[in-house]
Amino acid sequence: MSDRMLVDTNILVYAYDVDAGSKQVKAAEVLDKLWVQGNGVLATQVLAEFFITITRKVKQPLALPDARQIVEDYCNGWAILNTTPDFVIKAIAGVERYKLSFWDAMIWAAAALNEVPTIYSEDMQHGQILEGVRIENPLNI
Repeated sequence: MSDRMLVDTNILVYAYDVDAGSKQVKAAEVLDKLWVQGNGVLATQVLAEFFITITRKVKQPLALPDARQIVEDYCNGWAILNTTPDFVIKAIAGVERYKLSFWDAMIWAAAALNEVPTIYSEDMQHGQILEGVRIENPLNI
């Protein structure tokens, strides 16, 4: 495995949500560090969820062109894991075996199948290791 980190949607959203307070600052620091180190990874699911959330679900949504530019920047600068049927099958196993929500299991499956050793997420259980993939909440580190 490598030192790559798969970032979950919540961390990405916090970095661009002006109402996220200290979470915005910390999430932005985490993403900046990953940009500099070149070890940030995103799944296509995360990019889609980010776009919907940051343009429709936050108190002060980003303009569509701004959100599109952010997504394009990540697509051009980070490793992107495209969702495959294998992700879905592995995610279902994660739901059955580890009682993950399906969408969290999809993120975990992306990491597991691509040998990404760490997921940065606020949603999943910090410190949990599932088949070699460690969950970390970078907002509490």
